[in-house]
Amino acid sequence: MVPSDRGRLVSVVITVYNCARYLAEAIDSVRHQTYRPLELIVVDDGSDDGSGEIARRHQPFVRYVYQPRGGIGAARNRAVELAQGDYFAFLDADDRFPPDRLEQQMAAFDRDPALEAVFGYVREFLSPDLDPGAMFRLRPAAERPGTNFPGAMLIRRDAFHRVGLFSTALKIGVGLDWGARASERHLRNLLLPRIVQERRLHAENTGIRERESRAHYAVALKAALDRRRTRPP
Repeated sequence: MVPSDRGRLVSVVITVYNCARYLAEAIDSVRHQTYRPLELIVVDDGSDDGSGEIARRHQPFVRYVYQPRGGIGAARNRAVELAQGDYFAFLDADDRFPPDRLEQQMAAFDRDPALEAVFGYVREFLSPDLDPGAMFRLRPAAERPGTNFPGAMLIRRDAFHRVGLFSTALKIGVGLDWGARASERHLRNLLLPRIVQERRLHAENTGIRERESRAHYAVALKAALDRRRTRPP
């Protein structure tokens, strides 16, 4: 295990909205990280399904905060406001970290101190609690690079703030919008050839739950194109 050093504290952020079924597993995946020191902040974005009770059960390892429903961007921003670490990692309440995720990403920062962010690969998996009909309706699980995807990223605090906070105007496409802005600011980043995020596919993924807001993806893409057109040569 990496020796404790306050200057290397990693703040892990979990935002949750009505995800009691999976939250404990997400928290455990952070608890079992081989890297220390770390802190875990869980921001409950207005859940009414018992998610808060599950998070509080894991105190004091978890720093739990409740706020009225404001969306994933607002919840992540609240956690960032509370975070004490010099590095940030983001985890959705239905996903998991492999045990050596933070250790491997911090080692990359050690090898190249000029790096601002370290990404890795995302492995999707079909949630084992799905019934056969639900599995059939979901797209096949895949493995893909997570460059500019917040869930696959470990980022320095100052680099995160150079890009800016997450959008609170979007219900979905929040990561897409942030990743586009990160790319525009030319973060010095590295893509590790390792799985750093296990993304659960299930019937209540945000993209499914907020299907009526899918136009927000187009909004995020248009905003990125507009910024590119108006950028000085």
